[in-house]
Amino acid sequence: MENSIIKSQAYGKDRVRVVRVVRHADGWQEIADYWVCCLLSGEEFETSYTKGDNKLVVATDSQKNTVYYLAKTLPAEKVMVPEMFASEVASFMVKKYAHVTTCHVKVTTKPWERMKFDNKGHAHSFYREGKETRWTEAYATKTNPPSAEQFTVKVNSGFYDLEVLKTTNSSFVNFWRDELTTLPDMPDRLLSTKVLCQWTFVSTDLDTLQQQPFDAIFAGAKRNTLDAFANDPRAWVHASVQSTLYIMADRILNDFAAVDDVYYALPNIHYFPFDLSKFGLKNTQTDAEVYMPIADPSGYITATISRPSKGKF
Repeated sequence: MENSIIKSQAYGKDRVRVVRVVRHADGWQEIADYWVCCLLSGEEFETSYTKGDNKLVVATDSQKNTVYYLAKTLPAEKVMVPEMFASEVASFMVKKYAHVTTCHVKVTTKPWERMKFDNKGHAHSFYREGKETRWTEAYATKTNPPSAEQFTVKVNSGFYDLEVLKTTNSSFVNFWRDELTTLPDMPDRLLSTKVLCQWTFVSTDLDTLQQQPFDAIFAGAKRNTLDAFANDPRAWVHASVQSTLYIMADRILNDFAAVDDVYYALPNIHYFPFDLSKFGLKNTQTDAEVYMPIADPSGYITATISRPSKGKF
């Protein structure tokens, strides 16, 4: 036991709930509602595991307090955008504590939507619908620890639980067949998935990183995901989930030079035509109108797509 080594370690505070309200002089108000996870790591924490020595351990309660402190003291524009807030918290930690090598901060949010009446946004009232969850995580890592003069910041952003469905323009044909194959060709089918999409930024300069239009990139990634799924003719000709995934990611990379790569996970939520032949009814192929959703098992398609030479900023 005494000879065992620590391969990796990190600790911190998870599920820190923080809400920031911005009140403008004209009565217009904004809200950000986050779940925050903050994790610290560094070689000097190893003795807290192996020797029970806590003298360098920054209490998880202190990390929680830091989240609220920065939510109050940072300029509003650096709190209201998840990527900005995550990178600020991560950078604060590695600069404040010499023995912290890396700080990993994850921020998750289900945004509040502003109420509208007569096509006008209400100044201070919001509602929340069942919709996708937006998230981001920032890694601030010292390049020459313990010095905090130089560090890199990596930001992953994305969304999950964006549930989509289309009733045509999807197929699965000409796949590998052998003695274990029972699935028939599906030249047209109902396609549904619950999208997880993630994209990555990397920078050695925090100010440069924070100049990126994070909200616009989030909106653009969601827009490209939906538009490729529903409208891109390439996804009709080659209508497998794999080809649809590639088209979605390629469009995001083409629209946003700051994004280094895009990852998708697309579970194939199956809807199979119910066999009504025993009742003398046709309900297959072009006659299919009644479907039976199948929760398990489901297909699961993933890929990370990047440029041949990654973009830098």
